[in-house]
Amino acid sequence: MRDFLEALPFFIIVGFILFGVIGIDFLKTLGGLIMGVPIIFFAAVFLLIVIISSIKIAKEYERAVVFRLGRVIGAKGPGLFILIPFIDQMVKVDLRTVTLDVPTQDVITKDNVSVSVDAVVYFRIVDPVKAVVSVENYMFATSQIAQTTLRSVCGAAELDELLSEREKLNLKLQEIIDKQTDPWGIKVIAVELKRIDLPEELRKAMARQAEAERERRAKVITAEAEYQAAKMLAEAAKVLASEPLAIQIRYLEAIQNVSTKPGNVVVLPIPVELLKHFLKDEVQGKG
Repeated sequence: MRDFLEALPFFIIVGFILFGVIGIDFLKTLGGLIMGVPIIFFAAVFLLIVIISSIKIAKEYERAVVFRLGRVIGAKGPGLFILIPFIDQMVKVDLRTVTLDVPTQDVITKDNVSVSVDAVVYFRIVDPVKAVVSVENYMFATSQIAQTTLRSVCGAAELDELLSEREKLNLKLQEIIDKQTDPWGIKVIAVELKRIDLPEELRKAMARQAEAERERRAKVITAEAEYQAAKMLAEAAKVLASEPLAIQIRYLEAIQNVSTKPGNVVVLPIPVELLKHFLKDEVQGKG
């Protein structure tokens, strides 16, 4: 309704001009009633075309930034609105989230390692007027800022930080890019490092390092297991030493376990204690 009231004076002026021309022509022409009919018809058609051409529609996710005689008067939409023909001009802006693919950037990290990094930026326009008036091409400008920021942030980080702390770098990239694009009415939603390409030699070196690390862990685990086993055996030996009969019981259990397997030859050693017993009896008999 407000748009219609703004354009109403324009339509009234156009109507007066058209019907004034019709009236003058009507008075000057003989048989004005006959000749006036086609003039009125063409004037009405022209006025209808002007009215229709002034009606504009913006979708729910669009806004129309309107310029009146070169001066911005604001953003209109969504829905139906009216522009003054030949006076108002509009530029439509999409408010949906934009997925910007940042091209691959060659970066030298803080520890002098050459890597290739690319990312993706998610942003949307929150102020259509600033996006149109403050920058010539907000998409191109945002892409350039994202590329330079990606190089500077990744160049200030070491390779280990670049590989293991992506979330921290993503938040830092988002903060910097959002701060630089805020005067353009753009809100950066998220920035994600998509891929980090390492040189082939560095990949092989990292693979060897990972393999050596796995071998080191395996040896440490094996040594720790042997230490624990030796410790438990030492404790078991102390228990067996305190109880002589326990050694005999353990000896009999070992014989039982071996005898359960068919085809095994079991050799029974004679305990020294038993021999001492027989020797003692023999000495007593001689005496």
